Amino acid sequence: MSDKSVKKVVLAYSGGLDTSIILKWLQTTYRCEVVTFTADLGQGEELGPARDKALLLGIKPENIFIEDLREEFVRDYVFPMFRANAAYEGVYLLGTSIARPLIAKKLIEIAEKLGADAVSHGATGKGNDQVRFELTAYALKPDVVVIAPWREWDMRSREQLLAFAEQHQIPIAKDKRGEAPFSVDANLLHASSEGKVLEDPAQEVPDYVYSRTISPEDAPDKPTVISIEFEKGDAVGIDGEKLSPATLLARLNDLGRDNGIGRLDLVENRFVGMKSRGMYETPGGTILAVAHRAIESITLDRGAAHLKDQIMPQYAELIYNGFWFSPEREMLQALIDKSQEFVAGSVRLKLYKGGVHVIGRSSPYSLYDQDLVTFEEGAVAYDHRDAAGFIKLNALRLRTLGQRKKKLGL
Repeated sequence: MSDKSVKKVVLAYSGGLDTSIILKWLQTTYRCEVVTFTADLGQGEELGPARDKALLLGIKPENIFIEDLREEFVRDYVFPMFRANAAYEGVYLLGTSIARPLIAKKLIEIAEKLGADAVSHGATGKGNDQVRFELTAYALKPDVVVIAPWREWDMRSREQLLAFAEQHQIPIAKDKRGEAPFSVDANLLHASSEGKVLEDPAQEVPDYVYSRTISPEDAPDKPTVISIEFEKGDAVGIDGEKLSPATLLARLNDLGRDNGIGRLDLVENRFVGMKSRGMYETPGGTILAVAHRAIESITLDRGAAHLKDQIMPQYAELIYNGFWFSPEREMLQALIDKSQEFVAGSVRLKLYKGGVHVIGRSSPYSLYDQDLVTFEEGAVAYDHRDAAGFIKLNALRLRTLGQRKKKLGL
């Protein structure tokens, strides 16, 4: 239980019903001053209503913070992660996970600026987000008090939450009176849906759950061909047009949406211990991930590429578990960023009915040597006869093992 002597708390506030209830609960339970912070991470919703709702609930105008973080989000969080080809459990592109450290960082910055002694969030006690928010908060402000209402209050049902809202004159949208069929988290990288109608992993995801992509079956019968330009491992342009990080990702999202790209139905292992089923839509990110691997394929040395693949699962797990601001993640990032020095050039892709297909890649730093790979004898330092000694040396330990087995009659 948090310290009830809290004087001022900064709340991660969406303007929705749950965080509005939390806002009023903080005021009534802690008798403290509440500051709201709403981040625009490209979730696609108007943020004006969040300000209006905060004012309605008695928050002073100077205590309402709304920030457009889209460029910072993509430049400083999404792109560094994509340099690593990070995919949790091999497939999840970490759209929710990577947004949490930025939100928590901003909460702490506002707390420091205003002299607040606490921060608060609306993550439940069963999920990963509570861990991500709080690990970041403690890493950046070790003495901060974190208030997690879902772990403290005694409201356990939708009816109790609605009753609290009505008691405190919190506006309730008509569609919120019934239980939502599933919960959604969205930002510029992805939209994730989980809970209720999605809880049985044997059942197909209903069509109405999808919000960021059209069905691959409904996508055009004609493929879309694009090129993505890279510099130092980051995408910097599409079809020759230079774009800012957030603008570029938004453009890829549109292309992915229209071609039915980026749907993932996943049963994952949460950090808190349980398995959960979620549906993720990452249209632009899916295109970007394929393109980045393609440009690396001609610019990265084999040893560097294979080392990256070895550390990627650990790097992805650190992000998933909330350790963005940990020394080990920063150490891995330094290694990854060093590998991207010459990851530059252009990748051509064909987008077609849910698929992302590489059809060409070129780079001024390419390590691909056509003379080396041709079956014809080239004027290069490769002699076919050298392979015999190479194979014999590599076979030495295998032959030794084979002789032992033969000797033992195995």
